[in-house]
Amino acid sequence: MKGSSAKGIDFPELGVDIKVTSVRQPQSSCPFKSARQKIYGLGYSLLVFVYEKHDDPQTQTSLLELKHTIFVEKERTADYQITVALRQIIENKANRDDVLACFEERLLPVDNVEAETLAEEVLRVPPLIGYLTISNALQWRLQYSRVIEQAGKVEGVLRLE
Repeated sequence: MKGSSAKGIDFPELGVDIKVTSVRQPQSSCPFKSARQKIYGLGYSLLVFVYEKHDDPQTQTSLLELKHTIFVEKERTADYQITVALRQIIENKANRDDVLACFEERLLPVDNVEAETLAEEVLRVPPLIGYLTISNALQWRLQYSRVIEQAGKVEGVLRLE
């Protein structure tokens, strides 16, 4: 099995990417493919290792303590805020214009054609709630605080021992 983080996913055959991040600022980046990822997930699962680093200036050494190991199923790798907002407006009998307004309010990086297509899909197939915070940029900035908090408490976000 051959993977490549430069290609965006460590274990393509398994559909799993590994992320290693500090507990002080639990985040990483991943390639931007489309705005759809923010609503329906990245398209692969994440295995997230969260560490805390302790430096000893006397011995000039460091200790890495593994604080959390979390597996996020691909269906739960969408953005929390937009998926919650979309599910709420759908429960309130949203139409296409309501969904488009939500995209605009959340500054979803889409052109008009892609927004229309995505809005129709959201109405046909409402997204599951995702548990990442995905910031808009030239590449996605993934933040894991919510994943750490919710691991083991919600379906699709597992705390591994």
